[in-house]
Amino acid sequence: MGEGKRIEKTRVLVVGATGYIGKRIVRACLAAGHETYVLQRPDIGLDIEKVQLLLSFKKLGARLVEASFSDHRSLVSAVKLVDVVVSAMSGVHFRSHNILVQLKLVEAIKEAGNVKRFLPSEFGMDPSRMGHALPPGRETFDQKMEVRQAIEAAGIPYTYVLGACFAAYFAGNLCQMSTLLPPKENVNIYGDGNVKVVFADEDDIAKYTAKALNDPRTLNKTVCIRPPDNVLTQIELIQIWEKLTGNVLEKTNITAKDFLANIEQMEIPQQAGIGHFYHIFYEGCLTDHQVEEDEEASCLYPEVKYKRMDDYLRMFL
Repeated sequence: MGEGKRIEKTRVLVVGATGYIGKRIVRACLAAGHETYVLQRPDIGLDIEKVQLLLSFKKLGARLVEASFSDHRSLVSAVKLVDVVVSAMSGVHFRSHNILVQLKLVEAIKEAGNVKRFLPSEFGMDPSRMGHALPPGRETFDQKMEVRQAIEAAGIPYTYVLGACFAAYFAGNLCQMSTLLPPKENVNIYGDGNVKVVFADEDDIAKYTAKALNDPRTLNKTVCIRPPDNVLTQIELIQIWEKLTGNVLEKTNITAKDFLANIEQMEIPQQAGIGHFYHIFYEGCLTDHQVEEDEEASCLYPEVKYKRMDDYLRMFL
């Protein structure tokens, strides 16, 4: 813990800063005292919410840097300002799917030659373990691996932060696919509901990222977010909710065969989502492998008091 506290502040550029995880990483970097720069892309146009978000970052002390992925020189100039680049480009099919845009960032970092660490957009399942994943959801993992290979081929120092389900998408809805709110009467159970899953509050993911980005212990390493109290089965998560509400939900178990039965008739984003849920809740891809203490975020940074899922679910009462 002492070692973590001695790490000096650093200059950080956040790319994808107005996105779902990106905005949290900006705030976490500012809270950690890092000199925080935010990439402002000229194609923002009339997106008022993004403009207001950028101005709110500026008010908090972030510096806005204009650069475009279609202008290599502007990207090189932007990364030359900082020690660390963190990317939070979206990689899910139901939002925007921009993983490979990061290859332009890799080229700029390579040319600039000054960046001490690059954290590409990861945060979820470990792509190096998902070569068997179902299409079209596998595209996300294949593209993340392509970015990793480019980073490592260019000799750019890196940290990969990953390993957890975002609580807002997986916990508040008790892992249901068609809602972000807790079901009132009926809940679908994947298989027997006893596969271990990792849940994490998105603000905690951002805090761990801000801690890891200049930590010598995480250089050229993968940091896995697996806070022990948040390693739960779907049944355990539902039981927490039932205890909080005093209401027992009616449960429907769905076999793996039934879960995948109509996947080919669905739209591409739904197919990708079904595949990812299958790997998490039927195969247990987040917890089917050992993670050493020196690679696990809550062990590396015990000073981060991560949100437990009972506290998280209280928001919905």
